[in-house]
Amino acid sequence: MNGLRGLWVAGPLLGLCVAVWAQEGTPRYPPTLPDASVHVYKTVGETALRLWVFEPHGHEASDRRPAAVFFFGGGWRTGSPAQFERQAKALRDRGMVGIVADYRVSSRHGTRPWHAVADAHDALRWVASHATELGIDPERMAAAGGSAGGHLAAATASLADPEGQDRAPVRPNALVLFNPAVVMADVEGVFDAPEQLVERFERRLEAMSPYHHLAAGHPPTLVLHGIADALVPADTAVAYCDRIASLGGDCEIVLYGGAPHGFFNRAPHFERTLLQMTRFLERLGWL
Repeated sequence: MNGLRGLWVAGPLLGLCVAVWAQEGTPRYPPTLPDASVHVYKTVGETALRLWVFEPHGHEASDRRPAAVFFFGGGWRTGSPAQFERQAKALRDRGMVGIVADYRVSSRHGTRPWHAVADAHDALRWVASHATELGIDPERMAAAGGSAGGHLAAATASLADPEGQDRAPVRPNALVLFNPAVVMADVEGVFDAPEQLVERFERRLEAMSPYHHLAAGHPPTLVLHGIADALVPADTAVAYCDRIASLGGDCEIVLYGGAPHGFFNRAPHFERTLLQMTRFLERLGWL
């Protein structure tokens, strides 16, 4: 059944022993991910953009397994694909193909956010076009990410490719979004874009705002967001899910009391959000 699902607040863990998964510091760039195969999906000038692919044990090219492509956060300025290494490995251990993607950011490449959107589109396009050799089912391919990376994942489902208007789009079949920046332009009663954001996007906010381009046929979506997020207000995530549901789509949102921005890689929320992600993918029949 379509609609808004599971709008609830995850409170403190009661009587549950959870391993400490807190990730210290900023993930290394370029990442060192020895368990993954590495593929260049795009070259821009002298910049080679890569995907790190985590394959299940015994995986063969003849398989048609579901896959998830993760995009890291960092304000379109910095960050590392290693941010989602553990999530990709967790899906690998459940039989999916987990992939983490690099993309252009301003601190390394002098780029703007719409260049990152173009890279996200190209990453999905490359995975879909190489699905046979990767042993992936291109009809069961999720886009996932956190913060700015959540924006990129959402953008692949609702925004046009800024650099690929002459190429057929490849849309994800599901979204998993961790405190995503999905409302970029003003929405009355929900969000007023700060001037810093307006300047970073050179006044292209509405063109780059997934919320403003939602339409019928949107893929099933899971949003995980902290109520205490001071960078990306939780109200924007709720508005995004409400809008998807109003268009007949399937959006599940889980709000975490007291959780700040970037909460999903810290204890105890890493295991909580991982559990929600796997339950969502189980509901889709992918796990």
